Amino acid sequence: MFKQISMTNFKSWRETGPVRMAPLTGFFGANSSGKSSLLQMLLLLKQTTESNDPNLVLKTGSLQPAGTIQQAYVNLGAPHEITHRNTTEMTLTMRIQAHQPLDSFAQLIHKQYFDFSDMSFETTIHADSDTVYVDSLRYFDRDAFSARLSRQEKGRYNLYATRNGDEFTRPRGRPKVDIRPTRCYGFSHGVYQVYNEAFVLQFLEHMLEKQFSDVFYLGPLREFPQREYRWGGEQPSHVGIKGELAIPAILASGDKKVYSSRRKSKKNRLDSRVALSLVELNLASSFRVEPVTDGSTLYQVKFKRNRRSHEVLITDMGIGVSQVLPVLVLCYNVPEGSTIILEQPELHLHPSVQAGLADVFIDVIKNRNLQILLESHSEHLLRRLQRRIAEEDFAPEDVALYFCEMTNGESELTPLEIDMFGNIANWPDDFFGDLAGDMVAAFDAGLERQVN
Repeated sequence: MFKQISMTNFKSWRETGPVRMAPLTGFFGANSSGKSSLLQMLLLLKQTTESNDPNLVLKTGSLQPAGTIQQAYVNLGAPHEITHRNTTEMTLTMRIQAHQPLDSFAQLIHKQYFDFSDMSFETTIHADSDTVYVDSLRYFDRDAFSARLSRQEKGRYNLYATRNGDEFTRPRGRPKVDIRPTRCYGFSHGVYQVYNEAFVLQFLEHMLEKQFSDVFYLGPLREFPQREYRWGGEQPSHVGIKGELAIPAILASGDKKVYSSRRKSKKNRLDSRVALSLVELNLASSFRVEPVTDGSTLYQVKFKRNRRSHEVLITDMGIGVSQVLPVLVLCYNVPEGSTIILEQPELHLHPSVQAGLADVFIDVIKNRNLQILLESHSEHLLRRLQRRIAEEDFAPEDVALYFCEMTNGESELTPLEIDMFGNIANWPDDFFGDLAGDMVAAFDAGLERQVN
């Protein structure tokens, strides 16, 4: 779980300051105010950890070679194009907490070296049109542990690591080796040849990679529905960036049960859980996926709008159903403890369904231990969150909400102060536009026409 992030000189952000991340973190604001960039920072690091090239400092998502299956989560161009204005150095920082049970080796690390509940990572990257390199990278907790790799003159690097104030030592007789970073977060093998305690650094790399392997992303532009879906037995671990793997994910889940407290039967098959959610959102009364013929690899997705209506294909339902389906599959199919990043999950949805999505998110956060980070324009989703906090169904400390705006060409972030009654004390002007102003203007215009 991400507990905090911060950025310096990244895209439109000169300085974010510490950004607290909660089980449900939401970024709101006008278009092009920097909301997506806050999430792109995490997606950039995720695809960097998944890169096969240890010498690539940042995988910014340049175009994939022809025939490549894996898509980039973000495509940000060259590294020097994502630094703020004319700067050449950016710093990305995060605090993370491991959620998985600790094995014996991890317990040893946790006890002797650092606290899993408060481990931070920071990397500073130099990027200009000619060169890209790691200026420094650091792992640290608040008190007991710190490991910093920093660039020196002539491109060499120095490692300084301490535990409880004691510096890591290099035994006599060990040869000097060239210690360099791998990607923007790792240590070269030379470290392991020199320091007795270097296994701790290897563990930190693994910990960071594990954190990002449990991050799942669904973009704002999702695939249009199809009359038939092909499935040859693949086992997708996600629904795809555009939701294109939502139906294969349902088929692959088989009889696997997912947990939810919103029904007396707390464990359901994935397709049943999705069907229940569609009913609760008032989008359909039934949902099923079946092969076109026995033994076929082609499948059809069928719905009933209500109990009296005929069963139709997904292509004959409103576009909103196909857009929300990947969101539901993702929420109930990812491993427990995962982090989900969503951009505009409310797209193409009726206001009542947008509000209902908030209940889905609360359900999976409370009962599947998920963390949800979203960027949204939905007032209805936010209002439902406020209501659930007031009704004591969701704790205010489990929510972190932010308003983004652009001032003098730089993004600025305002944390929204939400209390135990769901009230937002510092509601920004024109947060969701000037609805009241439009209503007053319409009334005045109508009155004037009647007078005339």
